[in-house]
Amino acid sequence: MFEQTLPVIQAPATGRVVHALRPADLERFVATLAPVQAALLHASQFSGAALQFLLLPDASANAGDGAPGVAQAVLGLGDERGPHVFGDLATRLPAGDPWRLAPGDFDLDAAVLGFCLGAYAYTRFKSPKRPAATLALAGAHASALATAAAAWMVRDLINTPANLLGPSELASEAQALADHFGAGFQQTSGDALDAAYPAIAAVGRGSSRPPVVARLTWAGSGAGAGAPHVSLCGKGVVFDTGGYDLKPSAGMLRMKKDMGGAATVLGLARVLMAADLPIRLSVRVGCVENSVSGSAMRPSDVIATRRGLSVEIGNTDAEGRLVLADLLAEASDETPDLLLDCATLTGAARVALGPDIPALFSNDEAFAMRLLAAGRVAHDPVWPLPLWDGYAGWLDSPVADLNNVSAKPFAGAVIGALFLARFVKSGVRWAHLDLYAWNDATRPGRPEGGEAQAMRTLANVIEDEFASTLGTNTPK
Repeated sequence: MFEQTLPVIQAPATGRVVHALRPADLERFVATLAPVQAALLHASQFSGAALQFLLLPDASANAGDGAPGVAQAVLGLGDERGPHVFGDLATRLPAGDPWRLAPGDFDLDAAVLGFCLGAYAYTRFKSPKRPAATLALAGAHASALATAAAAWMVRDLINTPANLLGPSELASEAQALADHFGAGFQQTSGDALDAAYPAIAAVGRGSSRPPVVARLTWAGSGAGAGAPHVSLCGKGVVFDTGGYDLKPSAGMLRMKKDMGGAATVLGLARVLMAADLPIRLSVRVGCVENSVSGSAMRPSDVIATRRGLSVEIGNTDAEGRLVLADLLAEASDETPDLLLDCATLTGAARVALGPDIPALFSNDEAFAMRLLAAGRVAHDPVWPLPLWDGYAGWLDSPVADLNNVSAKPFAGAVIGALFLARFVKSGVRWAHLDLYAWNDATRPGRPEGGEAQAMRTLANVIEDEFASTLGTNTPK
């Protein structure tokens, strides 16, 4: 799953060409066309609106030289500045000889990224209906291609059926990533996991596939012993039945994506390592399955955690926060400069913000505002919600230090974040992303299925904070 072949080649700027146009560009462009091409453009009522698309015949058709081939294509950009306006090109352009993008009023890296994001298809079991077109690039565009490759990896992981991606297989994917970049790798399972990560062990006890914690450590070539330390934690629940608080059948249909947080932090790590940022990086992924069996945790059980806090299980379907609790406790005890976690944690976040916008919680308001602004620039949005201490008492338990859920039917995403905050060491700057990690339907650049939400935004903010003054060339 780690290796993908993006639909791009390094080639001179020759061959079939795509003109990406804004409405203001149209008159100038039409003046360069042969009469037959200009007539076709006029007849199609092409205006340069976003996502308008037209194939143009070879100009020789004007001389009556037989059936014309396709020589050019035009894409309308409208006012769009992000990558997704280029997201239909790979599936709308004819395959075969490569295409190139003519210079225009757009960011070429964004165009390359959008083309690659739209070319993605999960093909492990089914071939695509038609082959994707190929884009010829005269320059390297390493940042855009590295980001696209990471997004493809994240999507592949999320789209893989749970029978083929269990806890050990997810840990193996983390190891493959570590091996590729020469990073350190450790994994913990069995009795050692029971001792070190008791909450994760409790979640995984109901499955015949035992849990694994995968840990990756890496340092950039320019990172000394005192380099900034960025720590990432991901919820890797490979399938979530809900446990004894069983989900309805409709609620389980997409639960292979419950490891979307783990996939996202692995993708983010890939972007950061590919850019060789001068940082120290730690990644922790809790790989586990939440199943039902005689050994599964029950509602009203009390479990231990790495932090030493006891937790009453108010609902076995709130297992992701238990996985992250142990990971965040270990990660924050290292006092990193920045601690991030990603998880498909609550349906309440989707009720509040819908599927496209991850909910952001942070104990540093200024950092949250930077992520909000960066998401707008990258067209990879997040939206901040409050860590409202006034609700902290809703997690009180009469028999344990805290419950894993609130009995109140309100603010579910906030409650999940407040639970996690109890396991983050005081003084550590921390942000939590509650994301959907899925596209419900295909849109330009966003095929139906798994999605790497907030990955580009997080990478850009990490670059801006820790590497912008050091001359590094990192993904956008």
